[in-house]
Amino acid sequence: MSPEIVGFIGIALLLVLIFARMWVGLVMAIVGFFGIAYIAGFGVAFQTAGSAPFVFIFRYSLTVLPMFVLMGNIIAVTGIGTDLYNALNKWVGQARGGLAMATTGACALLGAITGANTAALITMSKIALPEMRKYGYDEPLATGCIACGSTLAYLIPPSVAFILYGIVTEVSIGKLFIAGILPGILLSALLMGAIYVVTKFRPQAGPAGMKSSFKEKIVSLKGVAATVVLFLIVLGGIYRGVFTPTEGGAVGAGGAIFISIVMRRLNVKDFRDSLVDTGLMTAMVLILMMGVSIFMRFMAISKVPFLLVAVIGQLTVPPVVIFLAIVLLYVILGMFTDVIASVLLTIPILFPVITALGFDPIWFGVQVVMLIMLGEITPPVGMSVYLLSAFSGVPVGTIFRGVWPFCVAIIICVVLITVFPQIALLLPAAM
Repeated sequence: MSPEIVGFIGIALLLVLIFARMWVGLVMAIVGFFGIAYIAGFGVAFQTAGSAPFVFIFRYSLTVLPMFVLMGNIIAVTGIGTDLYNALNKWVGQARGGLAMATTGACALLGAITGANTAALITMSKIALPEMRKYGYDEPLATGCIACGSTLAYLIPPSVAFILYGIVTEVSIGKLFIAGILPGILLSALLMGAIYVVTKFRPQAGPAGMKSSFKEKIVSLKGVAATVVLFLIVLGGIYRGVFTPTEGGAVGAGGAIFISIVMRRLNVKDFRDSLVDTGLMTAMVLILMMGVSIFMRFMAISKVPFLLVAVIGQLTVPPVVIFLAIVLLYVILGMFTDVIASVLLTIPILFPVITALGFDPIWFGVQVVMLIMLGEITPPVGMSVYLLSAFSGVPVGTIFRGVWPFCVAIIICVVLITVFPQIALLLPAAM
């Protein structure tokens, strides 16, 4: 068999094993190893297995991951999420659908701090969901806004998905972070707009909450000011070139620890648990990336990406049609795999195709993350929906009924950034 046919067989086998619930990192390593062995011999395969993972993860830029994960863990264990929700609730909770909008805003701010959606799912299921139930909110709307709002963590920096995309593609992580800001704000507004539309046509779905005085609103900002300032310092420093994203992660982690100590919210046990969780998360990603490194070498030896570029280059369809096919692929993948796995699985194959078609790699990174966000909340296996169901006890079917207006909002955002790519590229170009 030709190397290209072996490559396509390897991709098919990889997908079958992943859908069979085998661990993604291990599957990519096994398929890559035996694929290389078939094409180039076991000597090359063993040499690749011994050297490629080390070379791939032995990068200074990869140290950005544990720093931002540690910052998020410190913030998560100190109750900052409660402060964010309470502050937003004071400002917009009295409006129709206001509690759901406050929940979405709090998820966005938590995502900006933690870089992962789990913190938002846990915090909002314990704080926001009981509050919305108290005021008679429709259960699908209440849970749908939490499930969808939590995925903003993948788009708003510092995002773990952007970090991994940048490492695999060698695109600037700092520019990816900055590129996610305006799309993140736009998508947050669209999600809140979806809540407004739902409650306008069904007012009983989201009754108004309790009114707060202006003094109470101002006082509520006290608990979130330091955290917001920390976020602005980290991103502002990266944007202005004061420090690199890696150094920004260290600044963020150190700042989170300092703020938590000053606010007297960080004890020895919480700090130890945060370090352990950071180590576990980092180790999981590193092992995943070891598998990716072997699979990427297999793809290079099989020449599949180059064949795809050549075939697509001969097609008479516009590049946007090919992009739409990739959109569909990511939506389907997002239904069955998590964000990290989807990015690491597909980028080695699709990135050469995208660059050959002339698409901007930073713009494509933003689109990839949003499309995987969509997959995270759509059936049959929307990972965020299943996690929220586990945390809250709400049936999966109920949550899925509530996510559809927010799915429309994400699709609108993807379309807007496709038509107006400067939404994602304006800030990176100004760095």
